[in-house]
Amino acid sequence: MKNRKRASLYWGSLIVLILTFSPYLLYIYRLIPEDIESYRTIFGEIKAGYFGDVQLYVHWVFNKFVPLLLLSILYITNKKWWSLAILIPISVYLFQLIGVLNDGNEFVDEIEFIYTIPILIIVSLILFLIRKKLLIYTKAIDLKTEMDELMKKTENETK
Repeated sequence: MKNRKRASLYWGSLIVLILTFSPYLLYIYRLIPEDIESYRTIFGEIKAGYFGDVQLYVHWVFNKFVPLLLLSILYITNKKWWSLAILIPISVYLFQLIGVLNDGNEFVDEIEFIYTIPILIIVSLILFLIRKKLLIYTKAIDLKTEMDELMKKTENETK
C-alpha cells in the first residue's frame, strides 16, 4: 500500500511538472537562430524541408505537439465516461503533427481533418451508446430522489 502511494505521488508530480513546463515548449523555437536550413542538436540534425527555416519548422512542430501532449494527459488521467470525446481533438492534432513532420506536405492543416472523420464517427457512436445506457440510470436516480421527497412529505403530513 505504501509503495502504491509513493508511485502515485511520483506520477502525480511528473504530470504536474509536465503541465507546468509545457507552455515553455511553445517558445523553444526562439532558441534556434533565424534563417538557417539545418540545425544540429544532441538528438540529431533538424532540417527545415518545406518550411525553409528551421525556426519556423520547430515552431510548427511544437504548436502541434504541446496541445497533443496536454490532451493526452487529460485523456489518460480522466476517469469520466465522456473522456472518449477527447480522442477527437487528439486525433486531429496527431494528424496535423504528422503532416508537419512529413517533409513533402504542402498543405499543412488542410486535409488532416478528413482522415479523422472515421475516428469521429466511431467515437461519436460509442459516446451515443454510453449516453443511452447512462440515461436509464439517470432517470432511475431522478425517480428515486422524487420518491424519497414524496415519502418524506407524506411522512411529515401523517405526524
